[in-house]
Amino acid sequence: MRVYLFLIALVSSAMATEQAFPPSPVGNPELKTLPAGLLLRASAVGNYFEESNRLFRPLFSYISSHEIAMTTPVEAKIEGAAMSFWVSEGQRAKITASTAAVEVVEIPQRWVASLGDRGSYSANNFVKTRDRLLAWLGPRKDVEAAGVPYAVYWNGPLTPGFLKRFEVHIPVRSASQRQSP
Repeated sequence: MRVYLFLIALVSSAMATEQAFPPSPVGNPELKTLPAGLLLRASAVGNYFEESNRLFRPLFSYISSHEIAMTTPVEAKIEGAAMSFWVSEGQRAKITASTAAVEVVEIPQRWVASLGDRGSYSANNFVKTRDRLLAWLGPRKDVEAAGVPYAVYWNGPLTPGFLKRFEVHIPVRSASQRQSP
């Protein structure tokens, strides 16, 4: 069994791709700044977990046809389903334009609360991790939520669930930036 786990870990790491930013530690909530960047986004009506295969296909087709290397992580908007692939700096010149199925999106630097976890990319794991992150963020006096929680996935579909890493991010702002009603 140990040899089998070692081989799985070895294959998973050999398939590693460029990272847009470092993963958050598992089980330790943190505040972090995400870099500005270029994303490729596919959207659908409904829930991400019901639409993920439909979202993946046009993105994979786009990066394959433009010979763009995969960059992790993949971002997932849960309600109002959307999947976004990061484009590395070295691959930007290969991006032509949005298509009917894939939107090219330039995003600014973002500040988020983040909690890393392990496990399959399921609605249950997302909700469990989101709720732990909200419980950590709620009593803080220095920052507050400034957006909707979303998922961040680090591993490909061939990685076994128990080896997968994911995060939940919540956009935040300084509590001093609170807007009056």
